[in-house]
Amino acid sequence: LTEDKEWLSVPCPKCGKPGRREADTMDTFICSSWYFFRYCSAREDGAVFNVDEANYWMAVDQYIGGIEHACLHLIYARFFTKFFADLGLCHAREPFTNLLTQGMVIKDGAKMSKSLGNVVDPDEIINTYGADTARLFILFAAPPANDLDWSERGVEGANRFLNRVWRLVEENIALLSSVRERSSLPMERLSEQRMRDLKRKIHTTIRDVTRDIADEKQFNTAVARLMELLNALTSFRPETDDESALFREGVDVLLACLNPFCPHITEELWSLGGHEETLSKLPWPEVEPSALEMDSVTVVVQFNGKVREKEDFPAGLSKEELQERVFALPSVRKRLEGVEVVRVIVVPDKL
Repeated sequence: LTEDKEWLSVPCPKCGKPGRREADTMDTFICSSWYFFRYCSAREDGAVFNVDEANYWMAVDQYIGGIEHACLHLIYARFFTKFFADLGLCHAREPFTNLLTQGMVIKDGAKMSKSLGNVVDPDEIINTYGADTARLFILFAAPPANDLDWSERGVEGANRFLNRVWRLVEENIALLSSVRERSSLPMERLSEQRMRDLKRKIHTTIRDVTRDIADEKQFNTAVARLMELLNALTSFRPETDDESALFREGVDVLLACLNPFCPHITEELWSLGGHEETLSKLPWPEVEPSALEMDSVTVVVQFNGKVREKEDFPAGLSKEELQERVFALPSVRKRLEGVEVVRVIVVPDKL
């Protein structure tokens, strides 16, 4: 409107003297309702946005915001998107594909507020424990959509975990550097059960952490899985070359999967472990399907819906083979004496 001089300049309706119309008449929510379209072609100076770029980028894959935006901002954003679509300026009719509304940080039973005097200064935490500890605590304390209860003990716990990760690498630098075989050992090469168990733990961790981050947005459970992997690596004492190579694979996976949460310490440990590449620029670890296969599975035996037995059997048995082995158990044979079996339900390779 400020460019339209004829509209802008007008006689005052009261005194008749030269006047100027107010051009700033729109609330800021107008801009916040379609800024993501402008981001698609921020340097476009011939239109509000480039249609081809908007069609390429829209809709937004992931929107993260506070729940307080749900009633106004998100409604207006949908209105503008549908309006642009009706004008033929974009194909998308919805602005955001996925929505995550994060919870609030709570301290002393109330939302952090300067007026309540319950605000935690992040600089103090960073100066004392480091930025990685602060990030890890926030991500581990609660799922993103839930409120987070601030806890000094929780911060200390996150710091202890990172110290354990540091010691794991620092105390094994010579071993990690001596491993010549950097490629992943195939499952069939692992003869001992403890090696097969660690290999399976490494790759179930990759699978589950990937799903927690990419699909579920449950960062707290992703951190919990990395804590479990750390425990497995700490208790594993490599003695042979193959065991050392497997141990190194586990340490590398631990650091790679922890890197999005704690980039500083993981990059430092990655370098100490003998790597020259920057960890954050490397591909995400890939799961080896063969490493996920179970050697055995615990079968739960129920009679009329009540659990009566639990027994381990080799994985991969057919329904017929599994049923035959279960019926051969002495305790099962005893329960079936003089009883007519009406129906049998067999679910192989499931708990």
